[in-house]
Amino acid sequence: MLIRTAILFPILSIALAAPTLALAESEMHLSRGEVGYTFYPNHVKSTKTTAQVMQELQEAKADGSYQQSLVNYPAPAKSVGPGKTRAEVLNELKNITPAERARMQAIYTKGAG
Repeated sequence: MLIRTAILFPILSIALAAPTLALAESEMHLSRGEVGYTFYPNHVKSTKTTAQVMQELQEAKADGSYQQSLVNYPAPAKSVGPGKTRAEVLNELKNITPAERARMQAIYTKGAG
């Protein structure tokens, strides 16, 4: 019994410590605070060069997405081209199959589901 305890205790200790050891390699470390982890930005391994990051920053400033990221509002959707006309939408609605109409009615009818 004593030998089995002497063998199993270190194995169990290693098994429980393994996840914590894996976190030591990352930028997140466990902490005793409310959050449960602490972020260490100097532990982040970057795959980009400083020149690449500066180029991306200049592009973001040029297209306005950098300024938008400073505000707590979502960025406006980029236009993908002209949309459908009202006549095109109405024509599609008139020409849907009965099965598709039943599916849409089940989804969008109050109390469905």
